[in-house]
Amino acid sequence: MNPRPCIIGLDDPQNAALKSRIAQPLLIHETLPGIVVRDGELFVEATSGFGLLPVSKVVFHGIFEDDHNLIAGLALWGGPCLPNARGMMDCRLKLPCLVRALQFSQFSAPPRGFVSAKTEYATSIERVAKWGNWHCGENKSRFKQTWRGDEAAIVERYLEGDAIRVVVMGEQYWQIKLEGEGWLKSIHHPTACIMEADSRLVVDTQAVARGFGLEIAANDYIVTADGQPHLLEVNHIPNVTRFPGIWEAYADYVVRWLGTA
Repeated sequence: MNPRPCIIGLDDPQNAALKSRIAQPLLIHETLPGIVVRDGELFVEATSGFGLLPVSKVVFHGIFEDDHNLIAGLALWGGPCLPNARGMMDCRLKLPCLVRALQFSQFSAPPRGFVSAKTEYATSIERVAKWGNWHCGENKSRFKQTWRGDEAAIVERYLEGDAIRVVVMGEQYWQIKLEGEGWLKSIHHPTACIMEADSRLVVDTQAVARGFGLEIAANDYIVTADGQPHLLEVNHIPNVTRFPGIWEAYADYVVRWLGTA
């Protein structure tokens, strides 16, 4: 059987839209499949759950609780993966991802802190603790004076300002103003919107993505009242379905990358 492309992590409407544009057979998994890497070849579980099929390329677009090992397996395979599997592997865990990203960004200030699990962090200014490996505003606590958590955490100064996301996809880019009712902002809030791009942030996001070897990535920033940006985090799997224009560009990118008309 000839190897075929595999798409992992997208939902059914997006899979159907891509499938309608790709003539060759596809292997599609909405959740994580079993994989085998053997003698430089990748085999992925059939959608029926029985047997393994040879795979030529992988499009990966999802965040799952236990996906780090699978991404590492794709990186070990070393075959064509979108986004680059090594870059995804280096980004998947938030603390090491941030440490790596700070060396590529020109907006890395102010310096971050760290606190071990069950250890008290004392402060005289307002700060934010972030722990775990989820996005979308989860696992964050704003505090002043002291904080103690059950997990190790990144600690950063709390900064007032506009929450901005810059998405890069090849040579294309978009800037999104994140919104929310409180201090936590999200792309999913109904008033989040695409805005005119700040060239400083585009260049910075491109530099971070290039540093990780990622074709697709997004940086989140806070831009304070004085106009100064501050990098918050890197998204190796940025949302591509919230805004139709970004989804259409992503679908075009995937179709071109797979080498189909």
